[in-house]
Order: sequence, then structure tokens, then C-alpha cells
Amino acid sequence: MSEQDNTEELERFTPLPRHVAIIMDGNGRWAEQRFMGRIAGHRAGVEAVRSVVRACSVRGVEALTLFAFSTENWKRPKDEVSWLMDMFLTALGKEVKKLHENDIRVRVIGDTSAFSDKLQKAVRDAEALTADNSGLNLNLAVNYGGRMDITMAMKTIATRIEAGEMQASEITPELIQQYVFLGDLPEPDLFIRTGGEKRISNFLLWQLAYTELYFTDTLWPDFDHKAFDDALASYASRQRRFGRTGAQVEQIKKCLDNA
Repeated sequence: MSEQDNTEELERFTPLPRHVAIIMDGNGRWAEQRFMGRIAGHRAGVEAVRSVVRACSVRGVEALTLFAFSTENWKRPKDEVSWLMDMFLTALGKEVKKLHENDIRVRVIGDTSAFSDKLQKAVRDAEALTADNSGLNLNLAVNYGGRMDITMAMKTIATRIEAGEMQASEITPELIQQYVFLGDLPEPDLFIRTGGEKRISNFLLWQLAYTELYFTDTLWPDFDHKAFDDALASYASRQRRFGRTGAQVEQIKKCLDNA
């Protein structure tokens, strides 16, 4: 194993997650509990996004991936879907400049072809403006689904095979990793879902293979920096093995401490 590979291996056992993925659930219920419309819950959820982005930047997390809108969310009431698209457009316009000033790179993953021309342009502009930033990688999963992600990757690989550029025997997990979204980033170390549900709902199915899962009853608008720290503390208390024994993991941690 090369020195670089060894460093990457050790980094998988650090107490701070390099990559956090979050399903932001509970906006609607938060609003209903306050006898408000669901849209008010989504507005409140935007502030929770700001809080978690700040927390990740301060604590040195490399990547944050937020599930903002799934491929299944089109089934919601049309007025809510329309408002969410408008909110996304407005948020890009208002927030991206500030994110850029804080050295945050913005990336949108999912099928953006379903968006309006205006929204697609806003996405391209946000990604272009922040492309060279070296701070937090902020990934927004919009019109995204894990099955869709894997399907798109396999179609690309199949097209290469049909073109004679590669053989089916060359397909490996490492190859597939290159074609799924976020393949250039560390896989998520910590998955958080707010709102009390205990499922991953077609989110990053390939990427979450070895991710630590954290579920909380806290509704997303109430998920502040303290709630985020609780999730980080839970992650730090766990022993990640990746198929090894506990003794092997402890030996790796000793090497990390002495590095």
C-alpha cells in the first residue's frame, strides 16, 4: 500500500466525519404543529440549512450533502412543488454569493433537466462561481434518487462497452464509483435523518454502503448546531470496522495518533 493509500485508509477512522449526508425531514410537521401552512415549515428549514453549513465549515467537515428534493417528491401537491422550486431559485440567488465569500463549493446532483431554464441557469452559475473554492463541498441533491444515480452510471458504462472502449470484465466497484454522483469525494461517513423516520428513502444508495446511520426525532427546522454536535458525538463514539476485528481497528487508531 502506498503512503497516500495508507493516509486515506487511516482517515476513515478519525472521530470527525469527512463527509456528512442529511435527509432534512420534518418541515411540514413542524409547521402543522404551529397551525401554519407547510410552506412556512420549508422557510424555517432554510435557517437550519444555514446553521448546519456554518457548523460543518467551523468544525472542518470536508463535504456536506443535503437531500433537498427527491425524484419521488414530484408526487406532492403541485402548489408545494412549485413553491419549492421557486424557493430553490431564490436561495441560489441570495445565498451563493455569501457561500462563495466563505470559500464553499456548491454542487447540485440529480436530474436538473426537469427544471425550468431559469433554474438550470442559476444552478450552472452557482457551480461555476464556486468551482475553484477549497473549503466545504456543499452538495445539494435535487430531483435526485439513489436508484436513478446507479442506473445512470450503469448506462454510461454500458455505452462505453457498446462502443468497444472497455470490456464487461473490467467492471469493478471502483469503476462504478467513478460514474456515480460525488464519486470524486470521500464516501459519507455519517448519515443523519431528522424527523423521526428510520429509513434512507432512496438517498445515496451506492455511497452509503459503510456509512454510520443516525436518526433523531428532532424536526429539521429545530435541528441547530447543538443537535448537529449530538450527531457528531454519536459518530465519534462508534467503532468503524470495515470488515476488520475490533483489535485491528484499535491498532489502526494508534497508528493514526502517532502519525
